[in-house]
Amino acid sequence: MNDETLNNLLTKANECNNNGNFDEAETLAGELLAELEKIDGSGDTVTVKQRYTTHCEARITLSVAKWSRGDYHEALALARAALDLAEKKNLPEETNAKALGTIGSVYVNLSDYPQALSFFQKALAINEEIGSKEGIARNLGNIGSVYLNLSDYPQALTYLQKALAIYEEIGNKINIATNLGNIGNVYGNLSDYPQALSYLQKALAINEEIGSKDGIAINLGNIGIVYGILSDYPQALSYFQKALAINEEIGSKNGIASNLGNIGNVYAALSDYPQALTYYQKALAIFEESGSKNGIARNLGNIGRLYAKKEFDGYDTVKAEEFLLRAIALAEDIGEKRILYEVHKTLAHLYETQERWKEFAVHYKKYHEIEKEVQSEEAKKSANLMEQRKQAAEREKEIELAKAAAAAKLTATTMLLHRVLPESIATRMIAGEEDIADYFPSVTILFADIAGFTPISAGMPAYVVVRFLNYVFGTFDAIMKKHGCEKIKTIGDGYMAVAGAPIECADHAERMALAALEMQEDIKLPEEFREYLPEGVDFGIRVGLHTGSVVGGVIGDERFVYDIYSDAVNTAARMESHGEPDKIHVSHDYVIQLQNRFAMTKNTAHGLSFEKRGEMNIKGKGKMKTYFLEKANS
Repeated sequence: MNDETLNNLLTKANECNNNGNFDEAETLAGELLAELEKIDGSGDTVTVKQRYTTHCEARITLSVAKWSRGDYHEALALARAALDLAEKKNLPEETNAKALGTIGSVYVNLSDYPQALSFFQKALAINEEIGSKEGIARNLGNIGSVYLNLSDYPQALTYLQKALAIYEEIGNKINIATNLGNIGNVYGNLSDYPQALSYLQKALAINEEIGSKDGIAINLGNIGIVYGILSDYPQALSYFQKALAINEEIGSKNGIASNLGNIGNVYAALSDYPQALTYYQKALAIFEESGSKNGIARNLGNIGRLYAKKEFDGYDTVKAEEFLLRAIALAEDIGEKRILYEVHKTLAHLYETQERWKEFAVHYKKYHEIEKEVQSEEAKKSANLMEQRKQAAEREKEIELAKAAAAAKLTATTMLLHRVLPESIATRMIAGEEDIADYFPSVTILFADIAGFTPISAGMPAYVVVRFLNYVFGTFDAIMKKHGCEKIKTIGDGYMAVAGAPIECADHAERMALAALEMQEDIKLPEEFREYLPEGVDFGIRVGLHTGSVVGGVIGDERFVYDIYSDAVNTAARMESHGEPDKIHVSHDYVIQLQNRFAMTKNTAHGLSFEKRGEMNIKGKGKMKTYFLEKANS
């Protein structure tokens, strides 16, 4: 083969990797390496160096195909061989940086994050030195992914957004999609699920447009994870199965194993333990073959928890102990706190049932030690979430300000403030008041979203989606105004409002109850929207309410945003995310507030009732008593 044919072969192999055709990429890269081995070192200096560069990049391409399929140890050997060749033959710095970055990617898959970070930073430094925008963006994104795995979400967002900006500048669609997906994963970890789904769906759309099977499978799997967290198990299962089918088609071992494990999680949540065990065992076998410590530890723990369940027909304390101890050993090795947290808890409970008190005490203590660390991380996540929501609200209000300014003539400032701020707050600002911040000891917070928004909007053109949301949220705005409540903001297909702020009122719980019930009544969608509703998909609203204290204030010097902050806001969001379509899910605090108001005002004709939902585990809150609010005659 001549040099042009060799380079064409390398280009084709890289295209196959980008499109998720890892089998074909491996075949082509192997064929290319075999041809390069036949070529002697004769020729002019430029030609020889170019062939060595091609040889090095062929090893990198083959390494990428290998780790994409889960063959991490072989991938690491190939990447290191490429780096050795680049350094020995003094190849271009760009090739050296590619080898370093590839080694970093393998270490990510092996859950060795310190090593991964080290190699990515070395690669980034080289790319910054030579001014390669593509290389800079690639390694910024890779470093962002490491911080995501380390749960350092502010750092992750910083690096991923920098990478995304560069990729958008140079028009690299496949990596735009990758970074959109990773940003979606960050928001998922911050429990901002509407934002997470928005970014993941954008990434999916781009990957479908360019035909990247690997990207499509990754996005489908991550969307499934979000629906699993939201307890929408049919949706989660559907996405995981689609992702699994694509991963099997392209031969991605890591993707196959991850989706098998995720499907196992869905069946475990549905109490179908035999099915869950089957999927966990399949996932474990593939992860053990590929050497993914994180995947091995996670599925060892999952299997151990199944064997420790008395309601499982295969209940076996000996097997449970064996799998859980193996999971602990491996999780400690890679520093996976969340796996350790769950496994120590399960193992302590297992020893308690066997009255093995000494062993129970050891694992119960470790469980609580790690629990404190995890709770601390959750607190940081909550703070990060509020910051991200504040930034999103600022962008939204900025757009409204710009529109209002264009329409304003004589009273521009006054009109702008009244458009973007509650009337009482705008009046205070116009009067010259600065640093507006108020404490409200008792308010009722509402979160709502459109159930089934993803399938409903999937078939809509972009402009119809916007009009659809404007129609629904416009209806909500009118309802809030009617009942004396204040809209705070919208986040994706989510809606947030409060009663009792910025103007205090004693009847905030009643006001929000009436508003929520009216929101749940059927919205008469115009035909222009109904024609897009998929068959079997109903339009409904999921609502969550909670009562508590908040701080409300205006943020910004030039771009004003009114928002409310406190743990009560997070709890209200949890009520919505753990609720059900066409239901109003409320906390115990809200129920007490409303009942006390009815007793105080001697209101016996309110026509409302509460359906007990019992104690349930609310993410980040632990066990909580919750209820469904409904009309008494419904």
